[in-house]
Amino acid sequence: MKSQFRHVALFGKYAAPGTYAANASSRKVLEEIAQFLTQQGCEVVVDAETVANTGLSGYPALDIAAIGQRCDLGLVVGGDGTMLGIGRQLARYGVALMGINQGRLGFSTDIPIESYAATLLPMLQGTFEEDHRSLMHAQVMRAGVCVFDALALNDVVVNRGATSGMLELRVEVDGRLVANQRADGLIIATPTGSTAYSLSAGGPLMHPSIPGWVMVPIAPHTLTNRPIVLADAAEVAIELIAGRDASANFDMQSLASLQHGDRIVVRRSEYRARFLHPQGWSYFDTLRRKLHWNEGA
Repeated sequence: MKSQFRHVALFGKYAAPGTYAANASSRKVLEEIAQFLTQQGCEVVVDAETVANTGLSGYPALDIAAIGQRCDLGLVVGGDGTMLGIGRQLARYGVALMGINQGRLGFSTDIPIESYAATLLPMLQGTFEEDHRSLMHAQVMRAGVCVFDALALNDVVVNRGATSGMLELRVEVDGRLVANQRADGLIIATPTGSTAYSLSAGGPLMHPSIPGWVMVPIAPHTLTNRPIVLADAAEVAIELIAGRDASANFDMQSLASLQHGDRIVVRRSEYRARFLHPQGWSYFDTLRRKLHWNEGA
């Protein structure tokens, strides 16, 4: 039985340009997986950035926009950071994503690379669990003008500089004052991002089916300033009142420097990422295996 996915885009993990040994190793893995996909009746294309950094040849190289318009599946070979970046870029096109783990944690890339063929085969034939993840749309507004615009699958983080003191932030939800906060920063995380930086800062886990966000202060000055769960239909605005060298980053993959008076406005995006998991996948199994959640109970 051949694959139900006709056009498959391959995305690889790669090191910085010039890191020959790491990129050569990645190329070898990608070549093997591309051959496997071809044997299943798939027409394989490769992300242009992957081609440029690994030297993989023999397959058409397309940019994200072309992949979004042409392909019905993206296969990400890498770690959670790779999946995060590709998921955010492809969400607007509705392309489904599968992930083969070549990183460390593998929270979202849940196909073991050692047994990828046995796991992928039934998934390509249509046996999988589909999981939709919400995104955030964030804008940095300066004097009423948008100076930075980004999507985030994990989180939007406002942070102080490395050598500066606390920030003072005015936080509003749907135009209503929440608080003036003094802290090292503030995290707004999706359910997907609730297992990342937010969790390290003391935020709760959120099941991905919950239409909500979690707002988590980073090292707050007041110990009564605790994380809070918000509906993702809300609009969150964070204004920088005081503090030096502040920045806003989006999934830790894009960054905007902030000035006093800047407002970071966060809304639910119209796009959602589509993750496909092996049949029998469970969010709770993933928590136990990857985060050792509830061990000893």
